[in-house]
Amino acid sequence: MTDFTMEKGADGVALITWDLQDKSMNVLRREAIGVLEALVDDALADDAVKGIVITSGKDSFAGGMDLNVLATIREEAGEDPAQALFDFTMGAHRFMRKIERAGMDPKTNKGGKPVACAIPGTCAGIGTELALCTHRRFMAANPKARIGLPEILVGLFPGAGGTTRYSRMVGAMAAAPVLLEGKMLEPKAAKSAGLIDEVVPADALLARAKEWVLSAGDADIVKPWDQKGWKMPGGAPYHPAGFMTFVGASAMINGKTKGVYPAAKALLSAVYEGALVDFDTALRIEARWFTSILMNPSSSAMIRSLFLNKEALEKGANRPEAPDQRVTKLGVIGAGMMGAGIGYVSANAGIEVVLIDAAQEAAERGRAHAEGILDKGMKRGKVTEAKKAEVLGRITATTDYAALEGCDLIVEAVFEDPGVKAEVTQKVLAAVGPDCIFATNTSTLPITELAKASDNPEQFIGIHFFSPVDKMALVEIIKGKATGDRAVAKALDFVRQIRKTPIVVNDARFFYANRCILPYVNEGVRMVQEGVAPALIENAAKLVGMPLGPLQLTDETSLDLGAKIARATKAAMGEAYDDAADAVIFGMVEAGRLGRKSKAGFYSYDESGKRLGLWDGLAEHYPVSPAQPSLTEVQHRLLFVQVLEAVRALEEGVLTDIREGDVGAILGWGFAPWSGGPFSWLDMLGTPYAAERCDQLAEAYGPRFACPALLREMAEKGQGFYARFGTGVDSKAA
Repeated sequence: MTDFTMEKGADGVALITWDLQDKSMNVLRREAIGVLEALVDDALADDAVKGIVITSGKDSFAGGMDLNVLATIREEAGEDPAQALFDFTMGAHRFMRKIERAGMDPKTNKGGKPVACAIPGTCAGIGTELALCTHRRFMAANPKARIGLPEILVGLFPGAGGTTRYSRMVGAMAAAPVLLEGKMLEPKAAKSAGLIDEVVPADALLARAKEWVLSAGDADIVKPWDQKGWKMPGGAPYHPAGFMTFVGASAMINGKTKGVYPAAKALLSAVYEGALVDFDTALRIEARWFTSILMNPSSSAMIRSLFLNKEALEKGANRPEAPDQRVTKLGVIGAGMMGAGIGYVSANAGIEVVLIDAAQEAAERGRAHAEGILDKGMKRGKVTEAKKAEVLGRITATTDYAALEGCDLIVEAVFEDPGVKAEVTQKVLAAVGPDCIFATNTSTLPITELAKASDNPEQFIGIHFFSPVDKMALVEIIKGKATGDRAVAKALDFVRQIRKTPIVVNDARFFYANRCILPYVNEGVRMVQEGVAPALIENAAKLVGMPLGPLQLTDETSLDLGAKIARATKAAMGEAYDDAADAVIFGMVEAGRLGRKSKAGFYSYDESGKRLGLWDGLAEHYPVSPAQPSLTEVQHRLLFVQVLEAVRALEEGVLTDIREGDVGAILGWGFAPWSGGPFSWLDMLGTPYAAERCDQLAEAYGPRFACPALLREMAEKGQGFYARFGTGVDSKAA
């Protein structure tokens, strides 16, 4: 069966249904575009057809374009991929314009056939762009459904006419939340934003769309920009009001993106330049900017990491062969913020949860944490009273380990103390069945050592959640030396159940994420000690795409935690430990400046905990040097110190898949998303230059920047990481 089918009704309405087989959601495939165009041509040419309704055979409408199509076009194009991508994009514009004009006379705007879109559920990307080129959009009153144009979130912008159409429909300023922020809106909000025209009951969706098609006249189907005298809402760029809109939008984009995300700037350029010309020329301008972005290595890297690789990992790309391991009953030991968060996301995913703590009051507080999250959801209209009761009904808060009977997975989330964890492990194993998998939530403690408390280390695994659990998308799964395949499959299936993205790594101190982020923090602190201006350090980080500067990140996680980790690491590593940043951290802790929680750290805070700015007293303790390094020098120190740890993790076998390295870095600690992750960034730089830069940094600042043997070898061969390790099963370390 083809992706699109058409049924011509006796009422004169041609119903085109989009239903991609063997997929839970429609995506637009390359070959399907021609099928849809042929059906539209047929309906427009048939005198018996009075109008067209485009809908979906699923409970959603569409998830967007199959992004593999763009990569395929580029590969097939040979020496001129830009022209091939531009031609493909213009082909989409031509087809969308055909639907929009619907056979009407180009001079009189009469004689066209009404085309409506009946949207049963979630609609994104090119699905929304297809809907926008129809004459009226109807969406089912489904509170879970969302519609929008989220391309900006994966390094693109709507390039099939969505940018030009939507900005002309509502004006540049009103279009910003949808186009520049990628917001997905529920039906009522989407109607207010002009994305759809009517919200109707789901069971009346098709009937209402057909009713409109049969009653619409010539005036109802002519788009505003095809009518004489049309003016852009909010004013064109040369209008005083419009001029101020674009000045403000430009400032907003640079403020949010710090200039490192090319898609946002290209989108605004397409809107601005398009607003100066007629509609068809504006579409051509949009296509040119879209092609420019497709050819930008940043966008290609973001698409690969945040869409293709992320999706592959979520679908179990590295899952070992094992029967279905979905969790039916979960035990969570420790009802603090981490344990309570794990309990909430699990119960929210439909899993029965037993939440245990040493004191009943503490266990109840953990359950109350889930209630608080649900209450916030109710205030935003995203959670109903019934949903709240249903989720809370799945959480049993208790001190009784006997309640763990029947659990098929345990997640222990007690203090980061090996002794406490060992005691809890033995208590749990005495209460659960022999097939229960035991997972410990830890960010630093080696899993192989913790597994010694278990009489079955094959069923012992690490699951590192990031805080806050309900908001952070990444989960790091850690295999101990004896961890078996069923335990890995169990952890992966559980993470998929709670709708998060997993990476699987082998056991080593700090695993993968913390191994890379701690050097970033320490490098920032080192620079303070060296006399580099703190403002330069913080802004250099943000201007290269890091969400927080290293000093702010230290404040957020607390300096006393940093001091604790430093002491534990020194005790474990002995003389191999580099203590260069410790003097600053320990000094701040001794002065009572513990970070945001104490309202004093590298930054100053008001009584409510609001950050005011860098602490004035910092310069007294660590004077700023008269000679300051360049912005690029500081940025390279902050980035290279992270990516070199990623390379070493791959080299040592801690990381076995570069896709996990890139996705984990972006989702785990926000590593410069525009780069696609550490390995994608090194590929952008080119391994020869990266190795050369390592040598320069190592000579200037020390052996922590020494070029890893793997990177040196690849540089000598002129290899890239994705060229060598691939993007599928070959992405595992050789």
